[in-house]
Amino acid sequence: LSLGPAAQRPQAWLGEVPVLVVGDAIDWTAVVGLALSTAPGTGRLRVQSEGGAPHEQTFAIKPQRYREQHLQVSPRTVDLSAEDQARYERERDHQQQVMATLSTPWPARDALHMRQPVPGRRSSSFGLRRVFNGQPRNPHSGMDIAAATGTPVVAPLPGTVIDVGDYFFNGGTVWLDHGGGLLSMYCHLSQMDCTVGQRIEAGQSFCRVGATGRVTGPHLHWGVMLNRTMVNPALFL
Repeated sequence: LSLGPAAQRPQAWLGEVPVLVVGDAIDWTAVVGLALSTAPGTGRLRVQSEGGAPHEQTFAIKPQRYREQHLQVSPRTVDLSAEDQARYERERDHQQQVMATLSTPWPARDALHMRQPVPGRRSSSFGLRRVFNGQPRNPHSGMDIAAATGTPVVAPLPGTVIDVGDYFFNGGTVWLDHGGGLLSMYCHLSQMDCTVGQRIEAGQSFCRVGATGRVTGPHLHWGVMLNRTMVNPALFL
């Protein structure tokens, strides 16, 4: 959304969550992430320029249909044990803290152009909803890229490592912070060749594809988060 010219970068919020603003004094642009659950209609952005009064900017939200897949599987692969459920909930609380990261954004619009982090076939796309034994699950929040275990994963943009861990669903996982609430996530890794706080340059290898966590085969799950909302990584390629 174009915010127009301003001597200093304007600030923008979607509800209470800050939104990424990029550009320069000639024209600033707000880049807004919308959750899959967002209802079609009118969105409202609150904008504040230095020295100016805050104002509201509206935008249209259009419907988007995504694929749905129905599967019959063993019940034990769908329903978690009490122990696994407790672990998932502990890890979820930690991940919420990671996803709230907000650092200084980059000023340039072209800095958002990402490279694919690993070569391979896209085996599952963003937004796919799976229904297991008649029970709907959350839509797929990232892009799956089929690749062999050990394939190097490279950073699509420069970023800072903000989390390295081994989680119940996601297995070996790394989060990168690219600034301004733009984060990226890499899951099911066999190897994490980085540490929290490390700066990673675009194109630099920092982890390797695996089949850890709750998966049936090796692949990279790549997620992109914008203003604390998972968005389609394909939009940035």
